[in-house]
Amino acid sequence: MRVTFLGTGTSMGVPVAGGFGAESISSDPRDQRTRCSLWVQTEEASILIDAGPEFRLQTLASGLSSIDALLVTHEHMDHVTGIDDLRSFNYDAGKPIPCYSSERILSSIQHRFDYLFGSDRYPGSTHLDCVPVEGPFNVGDATITPIPILHGSLPILGYRINELVYLTDISGLPDTSRPLLEGADILILGALRWGHGHPSHFTIEQAVELVETLDVSQTYFIHMNGSVDTQQAHDSLPPNIRLAHDQQVLWI
Repeated sequence: MRVTFLGTGTSMGVPVAGGFGAESISSDPRDQRTRCSLWVQTEEASILIDAGPEFRLQTLASGLSSIDALLVTHEHMDHVTGIDDLRSFNYDAGKPIPCYSSERILSSIQHRFDYLFGSDRYPGSTHLDCVPVEGPFNVGDATITPIPILHGSLPILGYRINELVYLTDISGLPDTSRPLLEGADILILGALRWGHGHPSHFTIEQAVELVETLDVSQTYFIHMNGSVDTQQAHDSLPPNIRLAHDQQVLWI
């Protein structure tokens, strides 16, 4: 299974629009971060998790050219703005793209992107087939399990794809979701910044604390803001925890 980090940054990206604070960001290219998205390739399936504002550019950089399924973690715009750019994948495939998430999240997407749905759908626009999910399902040879997590007070979804677990924008892992992580080889986990807490995201310290309670071989942090320096983090984190960077590829 080939895994590509299309984007690893927080909701505003790194650096933010206008370049405010860019002078304090390191020159390491790993510290330039677009909004979070993940591309998973198995022998039979090409699966996208979230599509943010830089989705078009991310596909050009990674070579992503087909999508068999879109998994949406939640409805915040840094995770769904790129849905409009999925239209070119419809043109190539000639059919709707299955879009999986909870019923609430899909309802929000249908409301926000109302011109993509219904009998008067705008001609030539992205065509999604929204599929509500609560338990495991399959896309080709990939077994996908939605994992309920908390983003502040908002219930959102992480996903397990075979032996990979993806939990972005997380501030809490319910006890009932912990068994869904058992036996995973790789954990991808949101970790916003060092130090002071945040109401809807784990800090790096909180993310490390969670990892220490899990039996996972390797963890990669995502959704970092511009204050997080990759090399400095690697110098202080345990070797089984690394920061992911845009366009990084893993083989599982």
